[in-house]
Amino acid sequence: MFKKILKVIGIIVGIIVVVIAGFYTKSYIAVHNRMDRKYTVTPQAVTVVKDSAALALGTRLVKAKGCEDCHSKDLGGKVFVDDPALGKIIARNLTKGKGGLPQDHNIEDWVLALKHGIRKDGKPLIIMPSHEFTLLSEQDMASIIAYCTQIPAVDRELPETTLGPLGIVLTDFGKIELLPAELIDHNRVLIKEVKAEVSLDYGKYISTSCRGCHRDNMKGGEPIAPGFPVVADISSTGHPGKWTDEEFINTLRTGVTPEGKVLNPKDMPWTMAKEFTDVELKALHLYLNSL
Repeated sequence: MFKKILKVIGIIVGIIVVVIAGFYTKSYIAVHNRMDRKYTVTPQAVTVVKDSAALALGTRLVKAKGCEDCHSKDLGGKVFVDDPALGKIIARNLTKGKGGLPQDHNIEDWVLALKHGIRKDGKPLIIMPSHEFTLLSEQDMASIIAYCTQIPAVDRELPETTLGPLGIVLTDFGKIELLPAELIDHNRVLIKEVKAEVSLDYGKYISTSCRGCHRDNMKGGEPIAPGFPVVADISSTGHPGKWTDEEFINTLRTGVTPEGKVLNPKDMPWTMAKEFTDVELKALHLYLNSL
């Protein structure tokens, strides 16, 4: 009798293993097919001027948009995530030093990456939040490119991005936005510029930096990835809806809320948000409170 029980258990375990293996194989093939897809797009012509005003704006936007948080302060890249289950995610070297961008990497290639989320060969970039950068004005995108194309070369060779089993399954389930190119309207034309003023339209424009974590409705929700905290509601129904403009600005300047909570910059990157001007933050607060 005991042998029969063990045999039944063995059969059940075997079936479970086969089902799990089959499911994982399906996910692996599906995700890698998406990673190998080639996009055919005609990048919009963007005029890049490297005058002092453009470089100053580009310098600020590179900080405000979190480029340095992922790619390091020198933009020489780093290992962004290194987890056996999730995988090894690399924020690449954006300079033209050893291990960085090829010497012939040009403005058109920058537009492909920022506006379309794809590489020169047409394959999608991994994790790069191009679905946010694609909403920039032409002026802002050009200023970022102007800054990035004149930074000093950094010699830093990094490994390729690889996905772990959990990373593959979560991507297949749509729990990780691994390939932002899939979220982009590749036919959309960049607007020339956006007027900096305390208005709902300008606040919505600034909020693109918040959507990746707080979602389109700014109400947050489940963690953006395993191991991360629940994302806060920053709409009118969350804490910011109770704050004055001055309290909102002070929170994003100091990392401390009016309630006394200290924000961890690893979870809430207030260190990049502090790069926004007072006008930008007032417009953002106005927009958040309208939701």
